[in-house]
This record gives sequence, structure tokens and C-alpha cells, in this order.
Amino acid sequence: MAEKRRKKKRRIKLVTPNTKPARPLKARLMHTLYAYGLLFLLLTGFLFVIQVIMGPKLQRSALSQWTRTTTISAARGEILDRTGKVLATNAGVYKVVVWPNLMADNDRVRAATELSKVLGIDYETVLRRCSSTRYQEIVLKRQVDSATCDAIRALKLGRGVGVADDSKRYYPMGSLLSQVIGFTNIDNSGQAGLELSYNEYLAGTDGRMIAETDSSGNLVAYGVVDLIDPIDGLKLTVTCDSVIESYLENALAEAMEVNNAKSAQGIVMDCRTGAILAISTQPGYDPNDPPRNDLEKLAELSRNRIVTDVYEPGSTFKIITLSAAIDSGAADLDSSFFCGGKYLVNGESIHCWRLAGHGSQDLTQAAENSCNCAFMQMALRMGKETFYDYIYSFGFGRSTESGLLGETSGIVTHQKYITDNDLARIGFGQSIAVTPIQLASAVCAAVNGGELHQPHIIERMTDKDGNVVYSANTAPIRRVISEETSAKVRRILQSVVDNGTGRNCKIAGYSVGGKTGTAQKYDEYGRVAQGNYICSFIGFAPAEDPRYVCLILVDEPRVSSIFGSTVAAPFVKNVLEDLLHYSGVTPNTAQETVQVPDVTGLTAAEAKEKLEALGLFGVSQSSGEILAQVPAAGETVAAGFQILLYTGVNEDEPDEPYMEYVEMPDLKGKTPLQVYDILTGLGLVPVFENDDPSGEAYDQSISPDSIVAVGQRVLVLFKFEPKEEEE
Repeated sequence: MAEKRRKKKRRIKLVTPNTKPARPLKARLMHTLYAYGLLFLLLTGFLFVIQVIMGPKLQRSALSQWTRTTTISAARGEILDRTGKVLATNAGVYKVVVWPNLMADNDRVRAATELSKVLGIDYETVLRRCSSTRYQEIVLKRQVDSATCDAIRALKLGRGVGVADDSKRYYPMGSLLSQVIGFTNIDNSGQAGLELSYNEYLAGTDGRMIAETDSSGNLVAYGVVDLIDPIDGLKLTVTCDSVIESYLENALAEAMEVNNAKSAQGIVMDCRTGAILAISTQPGYDPNDPPRNDLEKLAELSRNRIVTDVYEPGSTFKIITLSAAIDSGAADLDSSFFCGGKYLVNGESIHCWRLAGHGSQDLTQAAENSCNCAFMQMALRMGKETFYDYIYSFGFGRSTESGLLGETSGIVTHQKYITDNDLARIGFGQSIAVTPIQLASAVCAAVNGGELHQPHIIERMTDKDGNVVYSANTAPIRRVISEETSAKVRRILQSVVDNGTGRNCKIAGYSVGGKTGTAQKYDEYGRVAQGNYICSFIGFAPAEDPRYVCLILVDEPRVSSIFGSTVAAPFVKNVLEDLLHYSGVTPNTAQETVQVPDVTGLTAAEAKEKLEALGLFGVSQSSGEILAQVPAAGETVAAGFQILLYTGVNEDEPDEPYMEYVEMPDLKGKTPLQVYDILTGLGLVPVFENDDPSGEAYDQSISPDSIVAVGQRVLVLFKFEPKEEEE
């Protein structure tokens, strides 16, 4: 037994293939696998950094060693007027460029020193750009003249400095249409006007030229050159005619000068298509040299007030009320209106501009008299819903989308907040704010047969091959009033010019229709700004078949007669007369005409006597010497036309010291201009309300010879009796 136990203890354990290895060997194998995996990840990450993250930079570095890339500027599209005259084009200049990667380190300092002197750029700025090797090409200065380029070439600054063709925006017509066209910055990017709003179409797309170079950076002869052609900008043709624009801008400049006004604005439209033929705000500026160092002044001069500013239109809005009332059936030619000087609405007395009233009148007479009471009655007869439908249909309360920069929508209070009192005021042009372009567009619809067209400034856009890529749609947007209504409106508005407040827009040989307006201005707090007005006139011709509508506004005139009939109407007359002759519209030769004599240098009495002998009327500020006249001597006008005589300060009357009390003069028989000068000269405040009084004074609120305090308000009533024409 013992022997067997000893043999059993000596038995050896055999290792078979299924026997598991020791644990330390397995761990070493796993560590080896992890190490290889980590190494693989590191290599993958390194390749990712090289190829993806650093790839573009390395590619640029490689390319910079054997290629040179030069930007080829696209030609900015020209702007033309409707007759093909160039309004904005490109002038050939140069740009100075550096290629930092081609410059040796010891050349950078010299290049920066010399270029800073020649180009007038800070040395540190030039050195920093010459050292920026991450960029292949850097433009140091644009719009450099040829003399400067010759000076740089003479310096022989090496292969890292060069010049290339560039362009500069040039405006051949100077300040003509300056607010419409706008201007560009030094990089030829639009900054104002059409240059800004249509920049993406005008700018085009730059091209590139990639050429092979040797190790020294020199171009390789017969090397490969890749050329990516630039895509030039589109050519814009505007609806404006530069000749018609000159008529308008000359009239606005004259209106500003003779009326000592803050500014003047105007627009001429083709009432059959909605095309804007001329548009301007004066004073203007030269886009070739805008006042960039005075940003506030630049913003003021470049603002196109015809589309950006809103104002209470006053009596010019009566055209819209008249059209809506006739079309809705609220009024007709046989309608009768009574004006007692005021109209009672919900217990409130709203006054007519003529406090003595106009008495009984038909619709045409109400328009001729510009009677507020009559137009209040028309608005109330229509009611809020009907009148507002017409207001919106005429295009008020929304942008006309004319294509002009900065256009606003006007202010039309929602009808649910409008009382009958507000509605009555809207009837004669208060409690509503419009832009001039909205008013001009609406009047076009009122007189062209009743169709509203979209005002537009772009006639077409073409590419460099002459292919038309855009053309304006001149089809009517909608019908606003009937053709029959429009015909009645035309006849009434022609009578306003022939017999009413618009008589200063008569044109010899042509029939004209129109309406005056004198609107109050408001201060920053919404209060009426005493003494500040916008005087306007909107006219159309020929009245029987209208082609053109012209609106002129004179902002804050500083003359004795602050009314649309004297401040604005004569200048609308000038524009329409020139335009009708320019367009070849045949005049009616049966109408009697008179050539205006020169009355400057005469006294007011002498001038009036000379004019009356020729069948004309003279209106003067005072009895002093005539310094200027509108229309000017030599112009042809219709018989019975009113000539405005400007006397300025009467030097025969010495300056009076301040008086606490004055004696009230007798104003009967005096014109509004004379009344204004007499009362203001005494320190009294004349009250005419806010429309266009005419004729001679027949009554006054303070009796003659009364002693009154300086600053007293004096109401003066006028009576106009038109001359009866011989049959």
C-alpha cells in the first residue's frame, strides 16, 4: 500500500493543447494591440490635420511658389436715362497691389518706406500688409492716377509690388438726379440711391488670372495661364429724361431762391404708364464729390424726400375726395353746398379757410374756391367705410414700390379709430399724411381715365450683350374710378386753373388742370410749428387728354405770400410749359397770349400799371422797387396771367424801434401780399387760415385807426371777383 502511495505522488501532470496560458502573456498582447491602435489614430489625426485643416493654407503656399493670382475687376454697370444719355459710368484708373510671398524679407522695409510716401499711407500699415504672407495679393490703394503709377514703377521695388487696372465711378451729369442715382465708395460699392438699392445687379462678379511663375516669382514664358473672365454688371436704364429733369431742377432752384425756402421737391410722371420722368430734391449735391467728411450733411442732401418724407397734403388731397365723392354718388356736378365759414360736426365747429364763408355753390365752384366746408360734407356723405375704400384703392397707406431707396408708406389711421370729426378733416387734407409720390400717383389715376399705375424708376436692365433681363410692367394695377368720373374731375380741375386758385399755372396755348395746397408743419412733439408751411401745387396737361402730372412742394418759404398759388404754381407752370414744347404737343393757337415785359427796377405801382396795359396782373409784396419777377421778362403767358413781383426790403422806410402799441391801418382794397407786409411790419399777426386767399381785402377784425398791442392777431377777409370774359 505504501509503495502505491509513493508512486501516486510521483505522477507528473501533462500539459495538453487545451491548457490555458499564463495571464501575464495575455496582458502584454492586449497592451501591444492598444499601442498599435493609438498609433493608427494618431497617424489618422495627423493626416486629417494636414489634408483638411492645413490643406488650404498649404495649397496656397504651394501655389504661391509656382503661380501668381491677379484679380480682374468686373465692370460696374452703367446707368442711363431713357434717351440713352449716360448718368453713371466708369473711368479708367489704377490700383497698387503687393504680393507678400514674392517679397524678400530685406525688401519689405524699403517697399513700405517708399510706398507710404508716394501713396500717403501710414508706414506701419504698409509694412504690415507687405509682411502678411498668408495672403497672396493685397490691394494697397485703389483709384490711383497714372502719374502715381509711373512714380512707383520708377522706384523698382521688385517683383512683390505692382499696379493693375481699376475703375472709378464717374457721373457725367454732375448733380443731375443726384438723390436718385446716389454714389459709391472707393471700392465701387453702392452707398446711396440706385447705386445702393441695385448694387447686386450693377456690381457684377470679379474674375481671376492665374499664371505660372519660376522659383524667383517671374512669369514663365509660354506657361499655363488660367483665366476666369469677370461677369460685368447689368446696365440700368431709368425712366427719367435728363432734359425734363433739368427743367424740374431749374424750377426748384428758382422756387427756393425767390421764396427764400428751406428746400423744394418735385416729381413729373407720365400719368398713362406710371413712369417717373423727373424727380428731385433741392438743394442737391455732386455725386462725383459728395461731402463725406460731414455725414449729417451728406445724409440730408442724399435723402430723396419725394419718397421718404410724409406731410399733411392740405388742399391737394381734395382731388382724391372729389374723385371718390363723384364716383360713389355722394356728389355730382349739380350738387349744392352751403358754406357759412364753418361746419358743425358732433358739436365741434370746423372752420373753412375763408371765415366769412363762400355761401351757396355747386361742385365746380366749391373746387374753385377750395371750400373746406364743401369737402367736409362730401367726406361725411360717403362715410368712413366707403371713403376709406377709395383712399386705400388710390394707394395711400402703403409703399408704391417705385424702386427708389427709403420709400415710406405714409400714415393712414385705421378707420376704427376715426371719428366723424377726423373724417371731415381728411376730406380737406388734414389728419392724413402722405408721401409726395403717393399723391402724384393717385392724381395720375384720377385724371388718366381712372386707372392706377405703379410708379417706377427702372425702365429696363440689360446685360453686356444687350439682352433685356428685366423690363418694367406698365399695365394698370387696378381701376380706381370710372372713366366718366375721371372726365368730370378733369373738367373741374381745369376750371380751378382757369377761374380759381390755380390761375398762376395757366399756360399760353394749352389747357391745364390742377390744385393748390398749403399744409401746416409739425415739430418733433407733434405740435403745429407756427409760421412753417409746405406750399404745393399739382398740375396736369393737356387737361382734356392728360399726359403729364407735375407736383412741386416748397418747404418753409420765407416770403410775404405763403400760399401754394403764389409759391409753387408758377414753377409747375414753367415745368409743364417746357415739357409740352419739348414733347411736341401742339398748342391751341386760338388762345390769346402776351409776352411778359421787364418791370424790374420800377416801383410796384409802375410795374402794375405797365402789366395791366398788356392785360396782365401784378402781385407785389410792398410798394418798393421790383427786384425780381416770375415769370421772367420775355416769356409768353396767357392773357390775364398773374405776374409775381418781388420787392425785398423797402429801403425807403427806415427801421422803426420796437413799439408796444400801434395804430391799426385800413386794409381794404389791399392784396394778401400787401396785407401780410403791412401787418408784420407793425408787429401784428395776420390771420388768413391755411389756404389761398386772393383778390382784395374787404373786411378786417380790428377797425382802422384803433390802437392795438404789438403781437395782436388780425383776421382779414378777401373777396375775389374774376373778370368777365367777352363773348
